[in-house]
Amino acid sequence: MLASPRAAALDAADLVARRTRRRIAACALALVALVLVVAAGLVLGVRDVSLPVVWDALTAPVAGNVDHQVIAGQRVPRALVGIAAGLALGVAGAVIQGVTRNPIADPGLLGLNSGASFAVVCAVWLLGLTAPSQFVWFAFLGAAAAAALVFSIGSGQPVKLALVGATVTALITPLITLVLLRDQQAFNLYRFWAVGSLTGRGLETLTVVLPFVVVGTVLAAGLAHRLNMLALGDDVARGLGQNVGVTRALAGLVIVLLAGSATSLAGPIALVGLAVPHAARRLVGTDYRWVLGLSAILGPVMLLGADVIGRLVLPNSELEAGVVAAALGAPVLVAVARGRKVMGV
Repeated sequence: MLASPRAAALDAADLVARRTRRRIAACALALVALVLVVAAGLVLGVRDVSLPVVWDALTAPVAGNVDHQVIAGQRVPRALVGIAAGLALGVAGAVIQGVTRNPIADPGLLGLNSGASFAVVCAVWLLGLTAPSQFVWFAFLGAAAAAALVFSIGSGQPVKLALVGATVTALITPLITLVLLRDQQAFNLYRFWAVGSLTGRGLETLTVVLPFVVVGTVLAAGLAHRLNMLALGDDVARGLGQNVGVTRALAGLVIVLLAGSATSLAGPIALVGLAVPHAARRLVGTDYRWVLGLSAILGPVMLLGADVIGRLVLPNSELEAGVVAAALGAPVLVAVARGRKVMGV
């Protein structure tokens, strides 16, 4: 017996309500996870600090107290940098995958990491810059230049963007190696920066980059509806009244702002921009209004979680967050590569 139109409408409304509740629950759990990893980052490390001492350091710091100095001078800035960089990487990865319709796309695929790296080594080699707050602008500009080159040559076509990005990376990498072989100081600084880390990034560096993260995030939120239509295909998006070229141009601007900011802050962190959007889609579906929001939370969770794990795996030392994030994201890359959509079966 066929259901009445009224019953069908009620069933559809119930389905939407259950889906919304599930999405809200996923975002709430992600926020709880973010609070937990921030707390863990403040407490755990080479020098463990108890939660009451952390609270005192945040609310009533005592001059000369070593634990308070560690919390306020090192771990709080580190947590804030991790939140900003993780948010930027998560949202940038979601936008890249949406605009290219490529499930393995991340900032590294479009050559942003290599562009930022080349700019940093040139800044150290030619100008003698040594502090992250000094060469942060060059990392940002290098990432922006690489993205502009890739988007201008790739003409907004998903396959061409990936191919041009890989080509740009292949061309720039030997140039980076050439500079590093000529300059020992550049090699030493680049070795520390390129592995990807939250160590040594102070609030002065975050202050420089934060406006770009905010603007990029706001623009990404405004693109959510356009990305939903673009996921249906260019022809369908045009039929629905969307200017596909404008969408891709705006997406390119968002990618430059967010990925460039994250790379300049924490170095070329691998696979966060790949793994986070996939996790978000598993939890909230394919609606980019939810995917972008959840990616903005899961990005800091993954990056700060990697940072905390890196402090614990080596006694009296640390493993850089970029190394741990790559280890966490690698299984996701393998799972995606084995998926039917990538393999074309």
